[in-house]
Formats: sequence, structure tokens, C-alpha cells
Amino acid sequence: MLLELARWLADSHFRAFGVFEYITFRAVLACATALIIGLFSGPWVIRRLTEMKIGQAVRSYGPESHLQKTGTPTMGGALILIGVGISTLLWADWTNRFVWVVLLVTFGFGSIGWMDDYKKVVHRDPEGMSSRQKFFWQALIGAVASIYLTFAVSAPANTELWPLFRDWLMSGFTMPLPARADLIVPFFKTVSYPLGVFGFVVLTWLVIVGSSNAVNLTDGLDGLAIMPTVMVGSALGIFAYVVGRVDYSKYLLFPYIPGASELMVLCAAIGGAGLAFLWFNAYPAQVFMGDVGALALGGALGTIAVIVRQEIVLFIMGGVFVAETVSVMMQVVWFKYTKKRYGEGRRIFRMAPLHHHFEVTGWKETQVVVRFWIITMMLVLIGLASLKLR
Repeated sequence: MLLELARWLADSHFRAFGVFEYITFRAVLACATALIIGLFSGPWVIRRLTEMKIGQAVRSYGPESHLQKTGTPTMGGALILIGVGISTLLWADWTNRFVWVVLLVTFGFGSIGWMDDYKKVVHRDPEGMSSRQKFFWQALIGAVASIYLTFAVSAPANTELWPLFRDWLMSGFTMPLPARADLIVPFFKTVSYPLGVFGFVVLTWLVIVGSSNAVNLTDGLDGLAIMPTVMVGSALGIFAYVVGRVDYSKYLLFPYIPGASELMVLCAAIGGAGLAFLWFNAYPAQVFMGDVGALALGGALGTIAVIVRQEIVLFIMGGVFVAETVSVMMQVVWFKYTKKRYGEGRRIFRMAPLHHHFEVTGWKETQVVVRFWIITMMLVLIGLASLKLR
């Protein structure tokens, strides 16, 4: 919105407004805008959630120390989405296709989380939506986004998207995608793997849906999920800037994805909104993110990673999210296997997800959170190193 206004003013002999053409400048403004929106509207949102009695229902099988969190306002992720949405619409280029697809995925997953949280707080059901319902809607949104991104990433512009899709159909589903759609292996200059249309769709679906659920599983302690999200999202913004520029992408041997650099503005908005939320979510939390925020942010990270062709790097930088998810999968599989084999379910971890295991073993909540932050920071630095170390 403001970019178009700045362009009009620049064309009207106010050349100083030409600075708004710089994506880095608008990214800084988007971050600051989201941060200010979050900090100033946060107290009001928390008061409203408290008045509406939208309090967290704590699961009975969780750590006993969490029982004192019962009643803390939840669905605070809406505060993040408001900041991200407003700041992105203010400072991003509305004609950019990638900005819109990320926003749609983000708010689509946020809507699922909203319904899940609503059932938790209104019906006082700690479990919320059934796993089957939640997965169905996640799978549907993920599938639509995956199919679109398969051809959007491959085509330089939307005008070439339909011809590319038509050529693929006429080839009998055998036409390969351009090299820019290959799966990039970090730290290697020329190692990449062509995925084909079906491979790209499947991988994209797994990344988007998997990232969404991974962030949701991590959101179990005060401040645990939001800071890694901010760090990973900010790093993805740097990758977006690189692959969206002809000169930088060529120099660093990345595929050039026209329009991807505009995602830096959205990533900056996520960073600003996330830091504002952390102000109120830091221990002891005044508000919880809820599924409305966790599912949305995870979906956003996954979608951005696919567009900038950094799925493996996302796996590295989001190592904490991966570990949390794997711990739950291992716990469930091992419990079911041992129950079937021995008649009694056994556990690998004292409690899953992984952050609860460390709590039960004696770590304080703040220790778990800060140490997971430190681990994420190191993993993000490793991911950023892949920009040059190839």
C-alpha cells in the first residue's frame, strides 16, 4: 500500500521517496511496525482475552508444575497475526505473488488453530479439535499451496504459470521442472536433485504441514517456540533476499527466483511481531500463543523455505522443532510397539515432547527455554554459513 504511494510521490518530483524501492529499507520498517503494533496493542488484547475468560486449559497428563498456568489467557497468537498482516500489507509489494501465497497459508493455518483454541477455551476441552479434523484441513491447505508453488517457483511470472502447467499435461506428466525447482543440498556447490512435479508437490506438502505441526509441538513452555521462530524466520529473510536478486544469487550459486526477495519484508514482520509477543510471553507468561499462532507461524516458515529452495537448511536451522517432533513420534511408536509385544507400553523419554522430558529430569522451565534458544542460535548460524561455505 505505502509502496505504491511512495512510487507516486517519487514520480511527482519527490525523489526522496525513491528509498522505499529498497527492500531492505521496507523490511526494517515492517519489523518496526509489527513490533510497535504488538507492544502497544498487547495489553489491550490480554485484557480482552481475560475478560472473555479465554484461559488455557492445561492437560492433566502434563508436568505438575504447569497446573499453575491454568487460566492464563491463550489465543495470543492472534496478536502476532495482526502485526504480521498489517505491517506486510503496509510495506510489501501487493503485486508480488509469493507474498500473497505465504499470507494465505499463514492465515489459513491460523484459522485452523483458532477453531482448535476456541474448542479448548469455550468447551473446556484441553484436546481441542480432533486430530483427524485438524489434519484434514492442514492437508487440504498444504495440498493447494503445494500444487501452486510447484509451478509458481518454476515459472518466472504468473503469466507463464498456466503455459507451464499445460505443457506438463501435454507431455503426459513427464516434463521435468526447471533447475531452479531442484532440491538444493547445502554446503555443496553443484549438488542438487531434480524432483519432478510429483516430487516437488509431495516435498512441499511435507515441509509446510510438518513445519506447522513441529512449531505447535514446541509451543509448550513460556517463550520456547516464539524466539526460535523469530531467528529462523529472520534467517530465511536473508535467503529470500539472496535468491530474489540476480547478482547475489549468481555470485553465491543459488537459483534465481524472481520476486522471492520481497519475502524479506514478510520475514521482518514476523520477526517484529514475534519479539513483541515475546515481551508478554516471556516467563512467567501473561499470554500463551495457542494453536492460532503456532500453526500459522510454522506454516509460514515452511512455505518461505520452499519458495527460497532451502528445505534442508530449514531442517537444520529448525533443529529444535525437528527434535521436538521426532521425540513425540519415537515415544508414540515405541509405546505402541512395546504394549503390543509385552502387554505394557514403555517410554523412551520421561515425557514427550522433548522439553517436558528435561523438565521432569530436573531442569527449570527457564533453563530449558534459554538452552533451546542457544541451540537454535547456533543452528541458524550454521544454516547462514551455507550461503558462502559451498
